[in-house]
Amino acid sequence: MIQNKPLYTVVLGSGVAGLAAAIRMAAAGSQVTVFEKSDTYGGKLGVWQKKGFRFDTGPSLFTMPEYVMELLLIDGKKDVHFDYDQLNTICKYFWNDDTQLIAYNDREKLKSEFIEKLNESADNIDAFLDDSRQKYEITNPVFLEKSLHKWSTYMSWTTFKSFLKMGQVGVFHSMHQQNSKRFNNPKVVQFFDRYATYNGSNPYDAPATLNVIPHYEFGIGAFFPKKGMRSIVDALYQKALNLGVDFKFNTPVNQLQKRDNKYGINHDAKSYDIAICNIDVATASSGPLSHLIKNHQKYTPSSSALIFYWGINRIFENLDLHNIFFSSDYKKEFDSIFKNHSIDDDPTVYIQISCKFKKNDAPPNKENWFVMVNAPYVKNQDWEMLITNTRRHIISKISKILKVNLEKHIELEHILTPQLIWDKTGSYKGALYGSSSNNRISAFLRQPNFSKHHKGLYFCGGSVHPGGGIPLCLLSAKTSTDIIKRDFKIC
Repeated sequence: MIQNKPLYTVVLGSGVAGLAAAIRMAAAGSQVTVFEKSDTYGGKLGVWQKKGFRFDTGPSLFTMPEYVMELLLIDGKKDVHFDYDQLNTICKYFWNDDTQLIAYNDREKLKSEFIEKLNESADNIDAFLDDSRQKYEITNPVFLEKSLHKWSTYMSWTTFKSFLKMGQVGVFHSMHQQNSKRFNNPKVVQFFDRYATYNGSNPYDAPATLNVIPHYEFGIGAFFPKKGMRSIVDALYQKALNLGVDFKFNTPVNQLQKRDNKYGINHDAKSYDIAICNIDVATASSGPLSHLIKNHQKYTPSSSALIFYWGINRIFENLDLHNIFFSSDYKKEFDSIFKNHSIDDDPTVYIQISCKFKKNDAPPNKENWFVMVNAPYVKNQDWEMLITNTRRHIISKISKILKVNLEKHIELEHILTPQLIWDKTGSYKGALYGSSSNNRISAFLRQPNFSKHHKGLYFCGGSVHPGGGIPLCLLSAKTSTDIIKRDFKIC
């Protein structure tokens, strides 16, 4: 608990990391106030519903549930119920030549799929998954769970051991280079290259260190919250309320004011000892924190997404919760995104259908399709044209592979573009994961979890260390609040 006197904490933004930071500070005894510009919490973990169809609008894959459960049990009280299932089938994969593969949670069944469908040896799959686990064991204790900007991180025995093994994490090769050497079938290379997109990167440029990501799915597991992805932030919000956190919705922060060694919001007279920014740092650096931190708008943003939410008037038995329809030329697709800042005419399509698990997310005998393609960040594109063309390409692709006229089965449509992502969530240029990870030192270039110049100012969320995605956002909140506890001598 806090020693001597109470501390007052303000959190700017109530995305998943902001909620986590608020919970951790409240559990430590601080009085916490959260300012949120929108009318609800959750950031990208939103929800949209109409005519009996319900869609989780943001992240659609749930991994590392222990990070959520740690927060819900942080005070030892089981006062918030949150339940989830582990997936036996993680994802179904489709290629344009009618090749199909099921990615099972069970390793032996997974290897059988690669052997039977893609003629890839079990030894190659085992070697890759073992290597992915090893990368996790080397990088997780240092690069994900600690600040990369504190000398104390580098003075520990754990860090020393990790650095002795740095040659094993693939820093000096791209994901695609490493995967091309490991596998015989180009489709298998494409399968594992895909994991670069989990943090908005290009597998042809991103370091092979990112081959750690498959371990989250195949080594630890993929899950689905029984009440949908939105229920993650519903549970965290309720826990924050139970701990006494005060939320101020529809209250944008125009300026975070420095008042001697304290902070103020807008023109409110109240001062806070600690300020935690959960706003995208590039957006904050040109807005409410422009006088406190350097401008972050010069970095290269990660990729974004173009998402169609389709109400489908029939059941597709051959689809599962998660489905991937691969492009024929992956290199061309990523060149389109990262070099041409466009969307390829044969995009890889991801479809999540939550009603496969949560039946009431769609009316009887219908399905709710979350249809996403990787897209470039906002850079003066003609989005109206891109939306029209991409929609046509997606429908043509899915219709051909599933042998159906998909257009006639779409009875409801809602669209989320990179520009709307920027407008709604403050994510700079619509980038889903802050800066891209397309070079080997990108982890060190992210905004630290603390200000080096202003005591009491801290950062969390997908645009700061360690990165984007639900697990890393939750870790960013833990790292920032751990630093706060040391700085303010909170035990």
